Amino acid sequence: MAVVAQLSPSSYTETTRLSSSQLSLSSTHLSSLRRRAFRPIIGPRNPTISCSVNQVQAPVAVERDDPKSKTNDCYGVFCLTYDLKAEEETKSWKKMVNIAVSGAAGMIANHLLFKLAAGEVLGPDQPIALKLLGSERSLQALEGVAMELEDSLFPLLREVKIGINPYELFEDAEWALLIGAKPRGPGMERAGLLDINGQIFAEQGKALNAVASRNVKVIVVGNPCNTNIPAKNFHALTRLDENRAKCQLALKAGVFYDKVSNMTIWGNHSTTQVPDFLNARINGLPVKEVIKDHKWLEEGFTETIQKRGGLLIKKWGRSSAASTSVSIVDAMKSLVTPTPEGDWFSSGVYTNGNPYGIAEDIVFSMPCRSKGDGDYELVKDVIFDDYLRKRIAKTEQELLAEKKCVAHLTGEGIAFCDLPEDTMLPGEM
Repeated sequence: MAVVAQLSPSSYTETTRLSSSQLSLSSTHLSSLRRRAFRPIIGPRNPTISCSVNQVQAPVAVERDDPKSKTNDCYGVFCLTYDLKAEEETKSWKKMVNIAVSGAAGMIANHLLFKLAAGEVLGPDQPIALKLLGSERSLQALEGVAMELEDSLFPLLREVKIGINPYELFEDAEWALLIGAKPRGPGMERAGLLDINGQIFAEQGKALNAVASRNVKVIVVGNPCNTNIPAKNFHALTRLDENRAKCQLALKAGVFYDKVSNMTIWGNHSTTQVPDFLNARINGLPVKEVIKDHKWLEEGFTETIQKRGGLLIKKWGRSSAASTSVSIVDAMKSLVTPTPEGDWFSSGVYTNGNPYGIAEDIVFSMPCRSKGDGDYELVKDVIFDDYLRKRIAKTEQELLAEKKCVAHLTGEGIAFCDLPEDTMLPGEM
């Protein structure tokens, strides 16, 4: 579920802005806009770039010593200036929301960004700015992403900024979708992968802590890191596993998947994850009352969900980028939309204060509810049996072991990696 995104101290950054007023501009105005290619600006100081419909100042090459100093540039229609507050007087636009996305040149982001820009997540009256973080290797691809976003004429997309410096891209971010991580390579031990990705997310966590909004909501497709931002604002994505579980239960019961509710994925995003059929419901009834084949639930169903990603890679020849992007959208919607009465959703969140007896201070997928304000609460009215508790204990031990593997990155001492077994999802090799 991860894509390659290696951080670099370079401060190459591009900024693009899209105006709401562009929608009423004539073709004559647009044709007078001089287009130019993205290019890095290198130097010790920041040249001023003036962007308008009729004038685009050419970049000036200078030397730069400070890797965190800023340079800004714009492209095409994103150079247009506008007064959002003035438009708010005539349209019911909301205040613009800043969304940062790492791994933005990857396949998952390629599906996700256009859903965000189209208003599928935050609504048809919510303007957004996209801050796209990539690597030196992916800069040209990011330029292509910006061009496609430009050509799509999304009225809600007011700004696009691309670059490889998280301290610039994460500034004032209200959502951070950390998709960029390194996949497991041939011969790589899982402990090594945890260390590499831990370093990536630790650096991104520092940047978020330094420049993002204090209320930023962070969804991580990988291993999250601690910062001074409230731990409750971090989510590790297990929504794709939940969606897969709902699909399989619906197929077995012969119903459409919207009849399946209260589906929980417990624990880690690995083959120890626990798809909870005990608390799930079909048409409001407990799953075990609808599906009488309990052996299938304990063995076939559980194993299918645990290994679904690997099977997809085998069939499709690539990872589940499209469905992963859909699950990110679903995860965001669950936080900005009130949870239906009696239902819940799955998210990997910090266990501090959990009512289930799970060890504190780890990120663990659990059942959550939201009032639609971006926050959540853990569900208390769940039931357990010996089967469920045993499976939860196994995934808990794995996560505790993984935490020790990255202790040197979280400031908790010397790393000691003694994973109980290799439970990397099939296909991630």
